[in-house]
Amino acid sequence: MESANKSQLSPNTFWLMGIPGLEHLHVWIGIPFCSMYIVAVVGNVTILAVVRAERSLHEPMFLFLCMLSVTDLVLSTSTLPRMLCLFWMGAHDFAFEACLAQMFFIHSFTAMESGFFLVMAIDRYVAICDPLRHATILTHSRIAKMGVAVVLRGVGFFSPHPILLKQLPYCRTRIIAHTYCEFMAVVKLACVYTGATKRYSLTVAFGIGSCDCFFIAISYVLILRAVFRLPSREASLKALGTCGSHVCVIVVFYSTAGFTFLTHRFGRHVAPQIHILIANMYLLVPPFLNPIVYGVRTKKIRDYVLSILRAKS
Repeated sequence: MESANKSQLSPNTFWLMGIPGLEHLHVWIGIPFCSMYIVAVVGNVTILAVVRAERSLHEPMFLFLCMLSVTDLVLSTSTLPRMLCLFWMGAHDFAFEACLAQMFFIHSFTAMESGFFLVMAIDRYVAICDPLRHATILTHSRIAKMGVAVVLRGVGFFSPHPILLKQLPYCRTRIIAHTYCEFMAVVKLACVYTGATKRYSLTVAFGIGSCDCFFIAISYVLILRAVFRLPSREASLKALGTCGSHVCVIVVFYSTAGFTFLTHRFGRHVAPQIHILIANMYLLVPPFLNPIVYGVRTKKIRDYVLSILRAKS
């Protein structure tokens, strides 16, 4: 009887369902997901290697880009390989401890992704609106402190998630209607009242996301105001092109994350397939797009990679 009670308090495994109603398409859905993952890994590793090798790229913009690339690699690797095992090999069983670890990485590194978008927006604001003081404002020491602050915020606010879930008794079904261990999907399986736990998670997610989004919007409004005052039309168009691509990535990230958040709170009539696909998008699309937008479209990185390729040919 005692061992039975322990198994209820801490189940050995959960069972990931995948995408309910689309099980027959799992194999095909896995193909674009895998392609995006490969591009994300190759692109982000390339950015890290190029910035490390080229000393002229040791500037604030590229140092922040490296932090974002590391975040993207961890975020995508914590979800995609396990998701592909589910889609292609039918590996539905997921150990409880592994589920909690995946949950921690997903939520904490999503918060870090948001934080690095913010510090990169601040960097662009200083570079465009106060270029003469850019190097003195964003010193290497200050960049390191900003990076550490973003990491500590993500770890500090989301470390309680797996700890809270580990204390809950699970006496209902252990089937998670999702492709990965999402906090809200797991907490619904508990057989006790979890209102306070849900409120904590939603409050933290909303607080971090809305604050970052607000300050990013302020930064880009000020950037656009400065851009339209530039005397050269060519310089204005170049700055607008750069900012426009950055804004597109940020909009994709916050719109998909916001949709997932609001669906948990208000979207009881949203089809689960739509909810789960969108929830996957905010974990997969930014790591896939960031190397393209911030890497391929950045002249210094593009020129360095092309010079290496020419030398090898």
